[in-house]
Amino acid sequence: MNVAQEEHPIAPYLRMDRMPHMWCPSCGIGIVLKCFATALEKTKMDLDKVSVVSGIGCTGRTAGYVRLDSFHTTHGRAIPFATGLKLARPDLKVVVFSGDGDLLAIGGNHFIHAAKRNMDLTVILVNNFIYGMTGGQLAPTTPTSANTSTTPYGNFETPFSVPKLAEACGATYVARWTCLDVRRVTRAMQDALQRKGFSIVEVIAPCPVLYARRNKLGAGLEMLQYYKEKCEICHEAGTENLEIAFQDKIPVGKFVDKPRPTFQESMHEWYRSRLGDKYKTIE
Repeated sequence: MNVAQEEHPIAPYLRMDRMPHMWCPSCGIGIVLKCFATALEKTKMDLDKVSVVSGIGCTGRTAGYVRLDSFHTTHGRAIPFATGLKLARPDLKVVVFSGDGDLLAIGGNHFIHAAKRNMDLTVILVNNFIYGMTGGQLAPTTPTSANTSTTPYGNFETPFSVPKLAEACGATYVARWTCLDVRRVTRAMQDALQRKGFSIVEVIAPCPVLYARRNKLGAGLEMLQYYKEKCEICHEAGTENLEIAFQDKIPVGKFVDKPRPTFQESMHEWYRSRLGDKYKTIE
């Protein structure tokens, strides 16, 4: 008997010829990518007008799996590459899709200035609290006391709180969810994609092979159970109180949604006010 082969609902958004993907079993990045594909489907965006830019690391590999114009850039340089693309092609929706190490460590200064300028970018930051591809080193978001390959006796540094950093630098939309909250992650991505300015969605995701193993937290299922038990939804909470301590509560929700002129809008307004009809744009 012939059995009809049905196409996966998100197959049109992925390069299926590159499957199976390279992520470890129970890694949360695949869930986040599925949420992104669903968000694209629900927003009915013209895929010829969407571009994905990623950096280096486990999450950075997403650029190779999406069936979109995509760019796998050098370590920490996803945001400046995306900035150049957006300035050259303002008609595109440019999405930066990368990890906490790539975006906040070597790429941290680019993150700060893109948010300050309010570049019209959607940033999806997958936070697994560790450098997953290169050996499990300390990352900018690793909770205090957590064990990594470079802090074998526990981390003593204060980690970044992504929402606090993003708002302080000028981001106009900031949300955080875990990859257990598939529908909420998808809705947050829909919101971010439809807003102008520097929008960021942080997604907490398990790294069972390195982070969980080094800290004896169990497998992926146990980490998802931790998310279920410890998440506290606190929409519009002040970002100064959203730190994540080791195996403690995880504040989630939409924290910032306050539009302001984008970098390009501010630039055009500035030069029009000074040059009048002499100023021509590529809008």
